[in-house]
Amino acid sequence: FLNLQYFNFAQSSLHHQRLSFGLSSPTLISSSLLELNVRVQDFTDCLHLLDGRFSQLRTFRVDVYRIFSASSRTNNKVKLPDLKSFSLHCDMRTHAYDELIMPLLRRMLNLETLDLHLNLDFNTGFIDGNHLKENIVNPMLRLNKFTFNICLFNYLPHEIDLPSNDEFQNTFNNILDHQIISCLDYFHESHYSYFHFYTFPYTLKSYDNITNNFPGGLFDYVHTISL
Repeated sequence: FLNLQYFNFAQSSLHHQRLSFGLSSPTLISSSLLELNVRVQDFTDCLHLLDGRFSQLRTFRVDVYRIFSASSRTNNKVKLPDLKSFSLHCDMRTHAYDELIMPLLRRMLNLETLDLHLNLDFNTGFIDGNHLKENIVNPMLRLNKFTFNICLFNYLPHEIDLPSNDEFQNTFNNILDHQIISCLDYFHESHYSYFHFYTFPYTLKSYDNITNNFPGGLFDYVHTISL
């Protein structure tokens, strides 16, 4: 397909199969592909597809089954100045936000739209609106649409200062004029917290981990929930 511009291997794929290249780099290459929509097994597969083999790629949507540290063996440094739209979804919890996800986003400084759906494990600290502004929104000068649904599962050492719900919500002020909903739950006896924040309206088909601090609202697209 010498003039291929759009390739979809996602929700419509047979039995929701995922691409997997294993440890070897795929032989795929195209100078005409503009939009790629794909489901992959591992973050390594995502990095393979963004190593420069699609030189004209403008839009990349990827659903990753798992993101783990072994993926770092693949090149995650080549800049992607032509990429305008990026969507990353992963339902499985990952520890590799700082190690893998943030370095990938730093390669995409000319993004205009960004969509993230992530479940993150942190041992110390937490992600809030200030982090998103300083590390994602501000460096991406052309970004005009940023949607996200982020769940943060956090171990709490005794010495950490814990924000209130209002303090946490206030950190999301002035993020591209988007409405953002946040809630957080502390489980002090087990030194554990759960942070959930997302742009509204909520467009995903599932809403997981509903807690006592569930903020409510109208969810037109949700088909399944979990507690």
